[in-house]
Amino acid sequence: MKHYLGVDIGTFETKGVLVDETGGIVASAARPHKMLVPQPGWAEHRPREDWWGDFVFVTQKVLTESGVDPKTIRAVGCSAIGPCMLPVDAAGEPLSNAILYGVDTRAAREIEALDERIGAETILERCGNALTSQSVGPKILWLKNNRPELYGKSAKFLNSTSYVNYRLTGRYVIDHYSAANASPLYDVEKRDWVFDLADDIVQPDQLPDLLWTTDIAGEVTSEAAAETGLAVGTPVIAGTIDAAAEALSVGVLSPGDMMVMYGSTIFTIMVSDGPVRDRRLWYAPWLFEGEHASMAGLATSGTLTHWFRDQFARELEAEEAFAALAEEAASAPPGAGGLVFLPYFSGERTPIHDPDAKGVLFGLNLTHTRGDIYRALLEGIACGTAHIVDTYREIDRPPGTIYAVGGGTKNTVWAQATSDISGLDQVLRARTIGASYGDAFLAAVAVGDARKGDIAGWNPVERTIAARPEHKAVYGRQYRVFRRLYEQTRDLMAEMSGAV
Repeated sequence: MKHYLGVDIGTFETKGVLVDETGGIVASAARPHKMLVPQPGWAEHRPREDWWGDFVFVTQKVLTESGVDPKTIRAVGCSAIGPCMLPVDAAGEPLSNAILYGVDTRAAREIEALDERIGAETILERCGNALTSQSVGPKILWLKNNRPELYGKSAKFLNSTSYVNYRLTGRYVIDHYSAANASPLYDVEKRDWVFDLADDIVQPDQLPDLLWTTDIAGEVTSEAAAETGLAVGTPVIAGTIDAAAEALSVGVLSPGDMMVMYGSTIFTIMVSDGPVRDRRLWYAPWLFEGEHASMAGLATSGTLTHWFRDQFARELEAEEAFAALAEEAASAPPGAGGLVFLPYFSGERTPIHDPDAKGVLFGLNLTHTRGDIYRALLEGIACGTAHIVDTYREIDRPPGTIYAVGGGTKNTVWAQATSDISGLDQVLRARTIGASYGDAFLAAVAVGDARKGDIAGWNPVERTIAARPEHKAVYGRQYRVFRRLYEQTRDLMAEMSGAV
């Protein structure tokens, strides 16, 4: 029997899965970790503990629980949160915590400076993406401006997957999909690093080698084998960002296919028939050469459910709190009794790209309950997702088939509200374990044991969440107010930035 190992490092948890050649799950493991928030607008991980430590833990656990001979593992695939920025020294040792993706908004001044110096239109044309809090280039420049000692010691700048692959193989690599998030350092037409736009950010030898996702990055070294239990010489693929692996795990293959990932953030990926250049969205080469993808994402989604539980359900045991809150939200009416919630607790990414955006709960009166407020929170996230969908419609790229995945799909109110407010049905596959399953599938593709289209057999369709027309009126009003509420409070939000 052939096996494939997939490991995904998320914002709050790492998951590992061991899969056989039919796509069956032989063993799985998970380990939680925390997102560090040293100050408002910052978001960090500890690379040794949260990335490599978790990888070692879940790999050892699936090997132990399955009893599988490590030599039967044909390839290893890893994905992780991204885009991130991690400076390492000449020995590959982290020099600081990793700065996370768009939820970390510390580089706002660097974004403004680069836009002014290079030109926003030039960056969009060359890099395929406008500079936002998601961009890696400004984060490196922030390090140079604010931590010059660390910047001076930096031999390489890595993302999360690059670091894990380095620990596994001793080689620094990054896939094209991930690299496209490094604006203004990646040219989408040339599919290569570019240094003429901002030659003061990095030197050519400070960035990883570029590969496609299913290219073999290297083989498991004897040192990594001793730590993980994997066999020396096991092929390791280049891998990718977690959301991309998750999209493939649910069958996002053809132009118009879109994934909506319910996780710590909402993230969407739509495969397109050509590059999509719109400053409200993100673009990247897709996982396979010659293919394209357009992305969008909210800054805080599942993170808000954790926040709400921790702040307003302290009397409940942690494992019982989410179920109790979901029941309360389900008992509240659609539209949450006239409440509107703006989920901008870490600024917002797409489509408004506003690091100063703030969370807002609007419409409270003395009749509202905790269930109403929690439902409004879930519906606010759904409104943010609908805003993304409407952005695609505005540029004449309406989504075709929507595939939903992630832990949030188990929250009936959240998932149903997303269909009702966007007006789109959502298809769910049988296996929603997520990116780690996609990593295992990509590993099988990389060594020739599977083809892209085989994912439909590995992970068949299970059910559909249909949009309910009977709630169109109440949700239409809620969504209109959602959009106007941000527009009418945007200046006030900016005024309050830095007040805390």
